[in-house]
Amino acid sequence: MKSPSSPYLVRVVLIIIALVMVIFSALFSNHLAARLRNEEQKKMEIWAEATRRLITAQPDENLDFYLSIIENNTTIPVIMTDADGVCILSRNVPEGADIQRKADRLRASQQPIEVHVGRGIVQYIYYENSTLLTLLTWFPYINLALVIVFMTIALLFVFTMQEAEQDRVWAGLSKETAHQLGTPISSLNAWEEILRATYPDDTMIPEMDADIRRLTTIADRFSKVGSAPELMPINLNAVLNDTIAYIRKRTSGRTEISMLTHPSDDGQSEPLVLANTALLSWVIENVLRNAVDAMDGTGRITLTLVRQNSKTLIDITDTGKGIPRRDWKRVFQPGFTTKERGWGMGLSLSRRIIQTYHHGRIFVLRSSTGQPSGTTFRIELPNA
Repeated sequence: MKSPSSPYLVRVVLIIIALVMVIFSALFSNHLAARLRNEEQKKMEIWAEATRRLITAQPDENLDFYLSIIENNTTIPVIMTDADGVCILSRNVPEGADIQRKADRLRASQQPIEVHVGRGIVQYIYYENSTLLTLLTWFPYINLALVIVFMTIALLFVFTMQEAEQDRVWAGLSKETAHQLGTPISSLNAWEEILRATYPDDTMIPEMDADIRRLTTIADRFSKVGSAPELMPINLNAVLNDTIAYIRKRTSGRTEISMLTHPSDDGQSEPLVLANTALLSWVIENVLRNAVDAMDGTGRITLTLVRQNSKTLIDITDTGKGIPRRDWKRVFQPGFTTKERGWGMGLSLSRRIIQTYHHGRIFVLRSSTGQPSGTTFRIELPNA
């Protein structure tokens, strides 16, 4: 069963909206830039003609009209050179700029406007895009960056809302489960006391007591989901050994479970981590159960414990059928499972317990679906 598709649908819709916005913006801005570029080219041709008239004007000719045309150009950078490329005049070029170098660069990159100022005398006008045209040319890229920022914020908002909703569902479901378990557990405790008083030598009563304690532990685990649990330094060896012992009793003799402990970096023998025993044992139990299911009850599970300076690593390796690489992250999504009767909640809840409550990490370290096959889950916990 795959996880719900609504987040992916929202993502696809947002991406389509963003693409439409970018494409429309690019087309429209390119259209405006082309029109503005044509307008500026016409202005430069008129400006060049006005310049030519000024240079070739008769002494008594009225030059006010040509001067107004030249002076009205306040936005387009212009450089005029002679036939040898030497700069004669410039307009709207920033102060301090190397005008000759700019003229050389423009001469190498564009076709100039020729100005015939006399017989055999030609001067050349080069011009750059105005600031408005430059901004308009860059607008699609700026808009793309803004759309990317918008999409990022929108997706973060959607996923945050979704995660918050999942948190509320987890908390409500867990606390309701703990509440519902409380009444029958209390009744079972009362019946156990009656049976113990009536049949003090019955060998089944201790087994019943163990199962009731197990139910109490499960209810306690569910009650802690959704609220910040109390973290305290715990001996990780003890938690792992107790959980291994519990799983061994509920698996066939064809499943071998062992634990390896490597020396710590700081020489301490006991790996102490800051954790909640009830929740952490729940996570280990979930991973071990998944490993047993992946091996169909036959194979070997190895827990490797490595204590480093700031954290402790727990590697849980099985000899099961493995997980395809594309599913390494999906196995932690609510509802994702490969079991016919699975709910797909165990690993999702485990990740929430480790990351949200213990400030650690849980992930698939490696997995192979070939021969040999198997999977290693790694849990990282901060040291006490």
